[in-house]
Amino acid sequence: MDLILWRHADAEEGMPDLERKLTKRGLKDAQCVAKWLAPHLPENFRILASPAVRTRQTAETLQLPFTILEALAPGATVADILNTAGWPDNESAVIVVGHQPVLGRVAAWLLAGVEADWSIKKADIWWMNYRIRGGEHQTVLRAVISPDLL
Repeated sequence: MDLILWRHADAEEGMPDLERKLTKRGLKDAQCVAKWLAPHLPENFRILASPAVRTRQTAETLQLPFTILEALAPGATVADILNTAGWPDNESAVIVVGHQPVLGRVAAWLLAGVEADWSIKKADIWWMNYRIRGGEHQTVLRAVISPDLL
């Protein structure tokens, strides 16, 4: 299974939190990452997004259908993200468009085996793959993409 964690791009300040929109820079960064991501996606994938406006706008830059799930809203836990994505048994790749600090905690859990506050920058993606090799269960970091590197 491939799991792609995509943090929402830069958003306006203010309240209510779920209504915050992307800034011009945020939209540009999300479009840049989407342009890289689209041709690299496997054939079978799903896009899941938090109900926050900024995550929906980030997901929309792929110009593909996506599902909005309350379980991915700010305050989600590592278990919420992994259960919603179907990790590690989902047959399709899953893109989760979400928030810090939980996306960083998911990355830490999958790659280091501990829940730690790892930083995932705005608009970045962390692409992980689950596999069994020689009877050993492994999580492999396939890519980390940041708009400032594209």
